[in-house]
Amino acid sequence: MAADVENVIIIGSGPAGYTAALYTARANLKPIVIEGFMWGGLLQQTTEVENFPGFPAGGIDGPTLMTKMREQAEDFGSRFITDQATSVKLSDEPGGIHEVHVGQDVYRARTVILSMGAEHKKLGVPGEQELSGAGVSYCATCDAAFFKDQVIMVVGGGDSALEEAMFLAKFGRKVVLVHRRDELRASKIMQDRARAMENIEFKTPYVVESFLAGDGPFKRIARLKHAATDATEDVEIGGAFIAIGHEPQSEIVDGVIATDDEGYVKVDGRSTRTNAPGVFAAGDLVDHTYRQAITAAGSGCQAALDAEWYLRDTPQVPTPPSLEESGDLAEAQWAPAAETA
Repeated sequence: MAADVENVIIIGSGPAGYTAALYTARANLKPIVIEGFMWGGLLQQTTEVENFPGFPAGGIDGPTLMTKMREQAEDFGSRFITDQATSVKLSDEPGGIHEVHVGQDVYRARTVILSMGAEHKKLGVPGEQELSGAGVSYCATCDAAFFKDQVIMVVGGGDSALEEAMFLAKFGRKVVLVHRRDELRASKIMQDRARAMENIEFKTPYVVESFLAGDGPFKRIARLKHAATDATEDVEIGGAFIAIGHEPQSEIVDGVIATDDEGYVKVDGRSTRTNAPGVFAAGDLVDHTYRQAITAAGSGCQAALDAEWYLRDTPQVPTPPSLEESGDLAEAQWAPAAETA
């Protein structure tokens, strides 16, 4: 094993990546975190976070939470590269060495943890980005309480959109669900449940043309266009939730790691193991269902422990010829892990 071969490389940041970094660093594995330019994940785009344990009396804002996670991982020895991983070359041999490319730089490691997350699909209409976090949201579980007694719009027609609408109906005085077709894509049971709720209104077939700031907070305007007649109308709302799906950020491992039809990385049962030995995946990159900061952090912990156990139990393969030929690389053995809580 050559001196430039790391124990762990973590690709991606956010709650999963930073928790994996904390646990592997505390286990004396000295991880490298290739955190990307937009480090911190989706929580960097969030204002108050009231449902992350440990922060009573108003919660904590997303960027501060991610900064604290990053600092804690750094305190135990995590190293950060604030750049984008551009490609990977993964070994299919147990104990083999993986390569992660960051532009022209190449980093090698015995294990890799994938935590690139998933992005909310955007409508791509004027005003959406400008009002993100200030009237336009993508997570009802995160932000519903801010819109108590307001008129809330949900955009989407699948099961997730109806779940968001029913959850939001507990907070808003009215929920307006907008879908571009007359028929929803959601399952019949979900439609029946949503239609049974008196304060959910279905507005179809309409598309959102733009979001306008209106007269201030909770007085935003959604400009809608009828999909058949092109007639437009303005609807005053307290806020809007976009629920048209997620896009897992798995492009870098496309064709290398097994993914499902939607691009989420497949893992083995309740573990974080992928189909490549020594490669683990955590967070929203693998999560169709929950997509919460706390669940992402939990799976980051799992990935770190899986990587630690893999390093402990998997014999090392001989150093690749490309490393041996350099002539000046000393042999480096994996250090036993310190106890973890």
